[in-house]
Amino acid sequence: MDRITDKIANLAKALNKPSEPNDEYIDYATLRKQYENQANQEIGQLQQRSKKARVEAIHGRSDLNPKWTFANLVEDSDDVIEAVSIAQSFIAAHDDPAWRQSGSHMMLFYGDYGRGKSHIAGAIAHQLIEQYEISVLYRQLSTLLEMRYFSYDFSATDNVGQKFREANQELLEVDLLILDEVCVNETVLKKNTQSWLGNLLRQRLVNKKNCILITNHSLGELEHAMGRYCFESVKEYDTYKVRFQGPSRREGLTQDEAEAQNITPRYQPNQVR
Repeated sequence: MDRITDKIANLAKALNKPSEPNDEYIDYATLRKQYENQANQEIGQLQQRSKKARVEAIHGRSDLNPKWTFANLVEDSDDVIEAVSIAQSFIAAHDDPAWRQSGSHMMLFYGDYGRGKSHIAGAIAHQLIEQYEISVLYRQLSTLLEMRYFSYDFSATDNVGQKFREANQELLEVDLLILDEVCVNETVLKKNTQSWLGNLLRQRLVNKKNCILITNHSLGELEHAMGRYCFESVKEYDTYKVRFQGPSRREGLTQDEAEAQNITPRYQPNQVR
Protein backbone atom coordinates (compact mmCIF):
# COMPACT_ATOMS: atom_id res chain seq x y z
CA MET A 1 0.00 0.00 0.00
CA ASP A 2 1.31 3.40 -0.97
CA ARG A 3 2.11 5.78 1.83
CA ILE A 4 0.14 9.00 2.02
CA THR A 5 3.25 10.96 1.13
CA ASP A 6 3.64 8.90 -2.06
CA LYS A 7 0.03 9.53 -3.02
CA ILE A 8 0.50 13.27 -2.51
CA ALA A 9 3.64 13.20 -4.65
CA ASN A 10 1.86 11.27 -7.45
CA LEU A 11 -1.08 13.68 -7.37
CA ALA A 12 1.25 16.66 -7.58
CA LYS A 13 3.04 15.04 -10.53
CA ALA A 14 -0.26 14.44 -12.36
CA LEU A 15 -1.22 18.07 -11.86
CA ASN A 16 2.22 19.28 -12.94
CA LYS A 17 2.69 20.79 -9.49
CA PRO A 18 5.98 20.83 -7.61
CA SER A 19 6.14 18.55 -4.62
CA GLU A 20 8.60 18.92 -1.77
CA PRO A 21 10.12 15.58 -0.83
CA ASN A 22 9.87 14.68 2.83
CA ASP A 23 12.17 11.82 3.75
CA GLU A 24 10.93 11.73 7.36
CA TYR A 25 7.62 9.96 7.80
CA ILE A 26 5.90 10.27 11.20
CA ASP A 27 3.10 7.84 11.88
CA TYR A 28 -0.15 9.00 13.50
CA ALA A 29 0.50 7.46 16.94
CA THR A 30 3.91 9.13 17.23
CA LEU A 31 2.61 12.48 16.01
CA ARG A 32 -0.29 12.33 18.49
CA LYS A 33 2.07 11.54 21.35
CA GLN A 34 4.27 14.52 20.43
CA TYR A 35 1.27 16.86 20.40
CA GLU A 36 0.01 15.46 23.72
CA ASN A 37 3.42 16.00 25.35
CA GLN A 38 3.54 19.55 24.04
CA ALA A 39 0.00 20.21 25.28
CA ASN A 40 0.84 18.76 28.73
CA GLN A 41 3.91 20.99 28.97
CA GLU A 42 1.86 24.06 28.11
CA ILE A 43 -0.83 23.08 30.65
CA GLY A 44 1.86 22.55 33.30
CA GLN A 45 3.34 25.96 32.63
CA LEU A 46 -0.12 27.53 32.82
CA GLN A 47 -0.81 25.78 36.12
CA GLN A 48 2.50 27.00 37.53
CA ARG A 49 1.72 30.58 36.52
CA SER A 50 -1.78 30.28 38.00
CA LYS A 51 -0.43 28.89 41.28
CA LYS A 52 2.18 31.63 41.48
CA ALA A 53 -0.53 34.25 41.03
CA ARG A 54 -2.69 32.64 43.73
CA VAL A 55 0.23 32.38 46.16
CA GLU A 56 1.18 36.01 45.57
CA ALA A 57 -2.42 37.05 46.21
CA ILE A 58 -2.50 35.11 49.51
CA HIS A 59 0.82 36.66 50.57
CA GLY A 60 -0.53 40.09 49.70
CA ARG A 61 -3.54 39.71 52.00
CA SER A 62 -1.68 38.02 54.86
CA ASP A 63 0.17 41.10 56.21
CA LEU A 64 3.17 38.89 57.04
CA ASN A 65 6.68 40.24 57.39
CA PRO A 66 8.53 38.87 54.31
CA LYS A 67 11.67 38.40 56.43
CA TRP A 68 9.95 35.91 58.72
CA THR A 69 11.25 32.72 57.10
CA PHE A 70 13.07 29.66 58.38
CA ALA A 71 16.03 30.59 56.19
CA ASN A 72 16.43 33.85 58.13
CA LEU A 73 16.11 32.23 61.55
CA VAL A 74 19.17 31.60 63.71
CA GLU A 75 18.73 28.38 65.69
CA ASP A 76 21.17 29.18 68.47
CA SER A 77 19.33 27.94 71.56
CA ASP A 78 17.47 24.85 72.70
CA ASP A 79 14.07 26.54 72.94
CA VAL A 80 14.27 27.87 69.38
CA ILE A 81 15.50 24.52 68.01
CA GLU A 82 12.60 22.75 69.75
CA ALA A 83 10.12 25.35 68.49
CA VAL A 84 11.31 24.90 64.90
CA SER A 85 11.00 21.11 65.22
CA ILE A 86 7.41 21.43 66.46
CA ALA A 87 6.66 23.97 63.73
CA GLN A 88 7.94 21.64 61.01
CA SER A 89 5.84 18.79 62.42
CA PHE A 90 2.79 21.08 62.34
CA ILE A 91 3.48 21.94 58.70
CA ALA A 92 4.12 18.31 57.70
CA ALA A 93 0.81 17.25 59.26
CA HIS A 94 -1.00 19.22 56.53
CA ASP A 95 -0.04 16.44 54.10
CA ASP A 96 -2.59 14.22 55.84
CA PRO A 97 -6.18 15.01 54.76
CA ALA A 98 -7.50 13.10 57.80
CA TRP A 99 -5.52 15.37 60.13
CA ARG A 100 -6.80 18.48 58.39
CA GLN A 101 -10.40 17.27 58.70
CA SER A 102 -10.05 15.95 62.25
CA GLY A 103 -10.68 19.33 63.87
CA SER A 104 -9.10 22.67 64.72
CA HIS A 105 -5.47 22.97 65.73
CA MET A 106 -3.75 25.73 67.65
CA MET A 107 -0.11 26.61 68.27
CA LEU A 108 0.35 28.64 71.44
CA PHE A 109 3.67 30.51 71.56
CA TYR A 110 4.43 32.06 74.95
CA GLY A 111 7.46 33.52 76.67
CA ASP A 112 9.80 36.47 76.81
CA TYR A 113 10.02 39.38 74.40
CA GLY A 114 12.33 39.10 71.41
CA ARG A 115 12.77 35.33 71.43
CA GLY A 116 11.54 34.76 67.86
CA LYS A 117 7.91 33.83 68.50
CA SER A 118 6.49 36.06 65.76
CA HIS A 119 9.31 35.10 63.38
CA ILE A 120 8.64 31.36 63.69
CA ALA A 121 4.87 31.88 63.40
CA GLY A 122 5.46 33.88 60.22
CA ALA A 123 7.81 31.22 58.87
CA ILE A 124 5.11 28.59 59.40
CA ALA A 125 2.61 30.77 57.56
CA HIS A 126 4.92 31.47 54.61
CA GLN A 127 5.63 27.76 54.14
CA LEU A 128 1.94 26.80 54.40
CA ILE A 129 1.09 29.39 51.76
CA GLU A 130 3.81 28.16 49.40
CA GLN A 131 3.13 24.42 49.83
CA TYR A 132 -0.62 24.26 50.36
CA GLU A 133 -2.00 27.67 49.30
CA ILE A 134 -3.49 28.10 52.78
CA SER A 135 -4.96 31.55 53.41
CA VAL A 136 -3.35 33.40 56.32
CA LEU A 137 -4.00 36.55 58.31
CA TYR A 138 -1.46 38.02 60.74
CA ARG A 139 -3.00 40.51 63.17
CA GLN A 140 -2.03 42.11 66.46
CA LEU A 141 -4.86 41.65 68.92
CA SER A 142 -4.42 45.15 70.32
CA THR A 143 -4.97 46.67 66.87
CA LEU A 144 -8.17 44.65 66.39
CA LEU A 145 -9.45 45.73 69.80
CA GLU A 146 -8.82 49.38 69.01
CA MET A 147 -10.69 48.99 65.73
CA ARG A 148 -13.52 47.21 67.55
CA TYR A 149 -13.70 49.98 70.15
CA PHE A 150 -13.95 52.74 67.54
CA SER A 151 -16.58 50.76 65.61
CA TYR A 152 -19.06 51.78 68.33
CA ASP A 153 -18.67 55.44 67.43
CA PHE A 154 -21.90 55.85 65.48
CA SER A 155 -21.09 59.48 64.69
CA ALA A 156 -17.89 58.52 62.85
CA THR A 157 -17.73 59.41 59.17
CA ASP A 158 -14.95 57.00 58.17
CA ASN A 159 -17.24 53.95 58.06
CA VAL A 160 -15.16 52.22 60.73
CA GLY A 161 -18.12 50.09 61.85
CA GLN A 162 -18.51 48.51 58.42
CA LYS A 163 -14.74 48.06 58.14
CA PHE A 164 -14.64 46.20 61.44
CA ARG A 165 -17.52 43.91 60.43
CA GLU A 166 -15.65 43.06 57.23
CA ALA A 167 -12.42 42.50 59.18
CA ASN A 168 -14.25 40.30 61.69
CA GLN A 169 -15.63 38.19 58.84
CA GLU A 170 -12.09 37.72 57.53
CA LEU A 171 -11.00 36.57 60.98
CA LEU A 172 -13.69 33.90 60.91
CA GLU A 173 -13.06 32.62 57.38
CA VAL A 174 -9.27 32.60 56.95
CA ASP A 175 -7.61 29.15 57.12
CA LEU A 176 -4.86 30.18 59.55
CA LEU A 177 -5.25 33.13 61.91
CA ILE A 178 -2.15 34.43 63.71
CA LEU A 179 -2.97 36.66 66.67
CA ASP A 180 0.11 38.39 68.07
CA GLU A 181 0.58 40.31 71.32
CA VAL A 182 -2.37 38.56 72.92
CA CYS A 183 -3.22 40.43 76.14
CA VAL A 184 -0.05 42.51 75.89
CA ASN A 185 0.02 45.09 78.70
CA GLU A 186 -3.30 43.68 79.90
CA THR A 187 -3.77 42.15 83.34
CA VAL A 188 -7.36 41.20 82.53
CA LEU A 189 -9.33 41.82 79.33
CA LYS A 190 -12.66 43.59 79.68
CA LYS A 191 -15.65 41.25 79.93
CA ASN A 192 -17.11 42.21 76.55
CA THR A 193 -13.70 41.74 74.94
CA GLN A 194 -13.39 38.30 76.53
CA SER A 195 -16.78 37.39 75.06
CA TRP A 196 -15.89 38.67 71.59
CA LEU A 197 -12.53 36.86 71.48
CA GLY A 198 -13.96 33.69 72.98
CA ASN A 199 -16.79 33.63 70.43
CA LEU A 200 -14.32 34.24 67.59
CA LEU A 201 -12.17 31.29 68.67
CA ARG A 202 -15.21 29.05 69.19
CA GLN A 203 -16.62 29.80 65.75
CA ARG A 204 -13.26 29.07 64.16
CA LEU A 205 -13.14 25.83 66.15
CA VAL A 206 -16.51 24.74 64.78
CA ASN A 207 -15.40 25.57 61.22
CA LYS A 208 -12.12 23.61 61.64
CA LYS A 209 -9.92 26.66 61.21
CA ASN A 210 -6.44 26.75 62.75
CA CYS A 211 -4.87 29.46 64.93
CA ILE A 212 -1.51 30.60 66.27
CA LEU A 213 -1.65 32.70 69.45
CA ILE A 214 1.46 34.62 70.53
CA THR A 215 1.79 36.10 74.00
CA ASN A 216 4.41 37.36 76.43
CA HIS A 217 2.46 35.99 79.38
CA SER A 218 3.01 32.66 81.08
CA LEU A 219 0.14 30.20 80.61
CA GLY A 220 -1.21 30.97 84.06
CA GLU A 221 -1.08 34.71 83.45
CA LEU A 222 -2.66 34.28 80.02
CA GLU A 223 -5.58 32.31 81.44
CA HIS A 224 -6.19 35.04 83.99
CA ALA A 225 -5.86 37.83 81.40
CA MET A 226 -8.15 36.19 78.84
CA GLY A 227 -10.73 35.14 81.41
CA ARG A 228 -12.10 31.67 82.02
CA TYR A 229 -14.71 31.71 79.24
CA CYS A 230 -12.23 32.86 76.62
CA PHE A 231 -9.41 30.55 77.74
CA GLU A 232 -11.76 27.55 77.75
CA SER A 233 -12.16 28.08 74.00
CA VAL A 234 -8.37 27.82 73.64
CA LYS A 235 -8.33 24.54 75.59
CA GLU A 236 -10.90 23.01 73.21
CA TYR A 237 -8.42 23.11 70.32
CA ASP A 238 -5.85 20.41 69.63
CA THR A 239 -3.13 22.59 71.11
CA TYR A 240 0.65 22.66 70.64
CA LYS A 241 2.20 24.66 73.51
CA VAL A 242 5.65 26.10 72.77
CA ARG A 243 7.57 27.96 75.47
CA PHE A 244 10.30 30.48 74.63
CA GLN A 245 12.91 31.32 77.24
CA GLY A 246 16.07 33.34 77.68
CA PRO A 247 17.07 36.92 76.96
CA SER A 248 15.76 38.99 74.08
CA ARG A 249 17.36 38.49 70.66
CA ARG A 250 16.67 42.08 69.71
CA GLU A 251 19.64 44.40 69.72
CA GLY A 252 19.22 47.41 71.95
CA LEU A 253 21.03 50.73 71.95
CA THR A 254 24.41 50.25 73.62
CA GLN A 255 26.34 53.07 75.19
CA ASP A 256 28.54 53.42 72.07
CA GLU A 257 25.52 53.45 69.78
CA ALA A 258 23.79 56.04 71.94
CA GLU A 259 26.83 58.30 71.86
CA ALA A 260 27.16 57.88 68.09
CA GLN A 261 23.57 59.07 67.73
CA ASN A 262 24.08 61.90 70.27
CA ILE A 263 21.62 60.27 72.66
CA THR A 264 22.25 60.96 76.32
CA PRO A 265 21.06 58.10 78.52
CA ARG A 266 18.69 59.35 81.21
CA TYR A 267 20.19 57.04 83.82
CA GLN A 268 23.55 55.40 84.29
CA PRO A 269 23.76 52.30 86.50
CA ASN A 270 26.76 53.70 88.42
CA GLN A 271 25.43 57.22 88.61
CA VAL A 272 24.97 58.59 92.12
CA ARG A 273 21.43 59.89 92.54
